[in-house]
Amino acid sequence: MNAPALTLTLKKPLERVVAHGHPWIYRDALEAFDIPPGKIVTVLDRQGRFLARGLVERGPIGVRVFVRGDVPLDDALIHRRLDDAFALRTSHWPAETTALRLVHGEGDLLPGVVVDLYGAYAVMRFDGQAIQRFRGILVARLATLLPKLGVETLLERSGRGETRRVQALWGALPDGVVEVREHGMRMPVDLVAGQKTGLFLDHRDARLRVRSLADQKRVVNLFGYTGGFSMAAGLGGAAYVETVDVAPAAIALADDGWARNGLDPTKHCAHTSDVERFLNTAKERSTFWDLVVADPPSFAPSEAAKRGALKAYRALHTACLSRVTDGGLYLGASCSSHVHRDDFDTTIREAAHAAKVSVQVLERGGAGFDHPVPIGFLEGAYLKSTLCRVVRLR
Repeated sequence: MNAPALTLTLKKPLERVVAHGHPWIYRDALEAFDIPPGKIVTVLDRQGRFLARGLVERGPIGVRVFVRGDVPLDDALIHRRLDDAFALRTSHWPAETTALRLVHGEGDLLPGVVVDLYGAYAVMRFDGQAIQRFRGILVARLATLLPKLGVETLLERSGRGETRRVQALWGALPDGVVEVREHGMRMPVDLVAGQKTGLFLDHRDARLRVRSLADQKRVVNLFGYTGGFSMAAGLGGAAYVETVDVAPAAIALADDGWARNGLDPTKHCAHTSDVERFLNTAKERSTFWDLVVADPPSFAPSEAAKRGALKAYRALHTACLSRVTDGGLYLGASCSSHVHRDDFDTTIREAAHAAKVSVQVLERGGAGFDHPVPIGFLEGAYLKSTLCRVVRLR
């Protein structure tokens, strides 16, 4: 005999938010409960009617929503969602590209699951504990789907910082740096020690845009990590490119990537430096660039950090805008989900005033097609970039 279904009841008026596609129901929006992570629950609205079905999570997110119809949350559903995610990628695959996000968690209706492709390697990462319930079925299905894309090894990344761990679920750990292609650009990636799953795949479109804009320009790539924007600028014909990052290992890969693309070594300089210190020195030396790219790490890891983050973005933009040549370009980006698009653009507007320049917004961008966002999930549009033309006030 089947055990009775577990149910939770909404206590806050969030029925419309859930119905419109938000994949999280916070714990404080539900009547009190004590259910371990990974249990399947049916969520009822305040009138006791069916609202959604999902998995109990640990922490502030009480339930990760998988379905909004009264259908089973089972292995067959997980199969279908994985198949749909792969079908989306194969139907829109960019030319000469071997690095792609194959599964984007909530965006692919698989909350908590990330799978990234790096040539013959795939990297899986779980967000939270709830999805561990389906770990076995996910790994088994991936073992069927991934080899069709030429994948020979599935890695799993877990933990953060000193607790980070990378293991091969099948295949073997890479022996050193792996090379992938992005629109033909050769990119070295460290799948064991690199940030995220190895690269920031969400900036693929922005890197291609920089490549199209860089001809004969002096370019600086701040918070450059492994130099993706730098290589793109070099391939786009930049006159000179500088890469700045505080991590020596990242700077080494930026130099490596420049060489792998056959670019002139005299046209690239990589700096292991704090960005603020680097920009202060540039100001003292009256150094300017025709194109400045600033893609910092998240300044707002939580809602409580938002106020400080906005201040930090304003300061960064001000320093950057003051170093752009008259008529030059600035590409500012934020990966902070708690800083919304309007907030981010406001920090650029205020920075322009402080830097005494006029800013013309040319384009606003975000993550690529392989990072889909449910229409009702504002937090899912975490990546924001704004491309500006900078005109000095006369």
